[in-house]
Amino acid sequence: MFNKFIASILPYFPAKLIWIFSCRYIAGTKIEDGIRVSKELNAGGAVVTSDLLGEFIKSMEEAESNRDEYLRIIDRFTAEGVKGNFSVKPTMFGLLIDQEACYRHIREVVRKAAEKGSFIRIDMEDSQCVDMEIALYRKLKAEFPRSVGLVVQAYMRRTLSDLEALMDVHTPESPLNFRLCKGIYIEPESIAYKGYQEVRDNFLLLLDFMLKHKIYVGIATHDKYLIDHAYRLIEQHGAGQGDYEFQMLYGVTPELRSSVIQKGHLMRVYVPFGEKWFGYSTRRLKENPKMASHIIKALFIRG
Repeated sequence: MFNKFIASILPYFPAKLIWIFSCRYIAGTKIEDGIRVSKELNAGGAVVTSDLLGEFIKSMEEAESNRDEYLRIIDRFTAEGVKGNFSVKPTMFGLLIDQEACYRHIREVVRKAAEKGSFIRIDMEDSQCVDMEIALYRKLKAEFPRSVGLVVQAYMRRTLSDLEALMDVHTPESPLNFRLCKGIYIEPESIAYKGYQEVRDNFLLLLDFMLKHKIYVGIATHDKYLIDHAYRLIEQHGAGQGDYEFQMLYGVTPELRSSVIQKGHLMRVYVPFGEKWFGYSTRRLKENPKMASHIIKALFIRG
């Protein structure tokens, strides 16, 4: 209860305090920071997905600025030879303001990535965005069949039905490509599983479905229980290196990440950076209140 209380009030603390926690999980504020950290991860055997922080914008001027920044990021990262791809949140391109303009902005980003031989992952946001983001994925996938993917969330009760519905656009020439994660947004029990184990169970149900149907899946988890069960499902379905990868957040469970790499599995690390780091950091706190105690300790104990 103490950790939850601290996590609830920390977003109102000065940004410099929150940075004590954030700097472990965010590459920095500039493109150069993202490139530096990505190259370090590449050297350690991981590929990356780079993410410019910022979401739920208030104006379409911000959307245009975010589009232009992503175009620069793709140019810089590919020119530097970073091994990885890119993640985007549709609300930072105006999804909740002007859906058509949002589509045009993200299309430019996907087109740039395709030209550079790279890939864009569309992040899934809260429940108000799910239908719009699935529709966005369908539209972009029709034009860029191998250059765009989507995130799906195991805690949402609807996800299996969404996967089944998307099978109509799954072909060998144009395969579905998903990141499977637990999900972090606060949703009502009517639409989202709340029990810790029932979210795990649904995660494995969805993973089994994807591997069975040869859907490329990024297995995004830091839960060793899920990783161990994923190994079993990979073997059960005879999945090869081109059928899946594991994914983790930058700064989280580095030892577990290394063990996955050492077993010969492809590992992709989500590398966030940018000026708008504060919202990302406070969401991480809400997701894992135990981190709050580490921030408090950091105020009084050097190192």
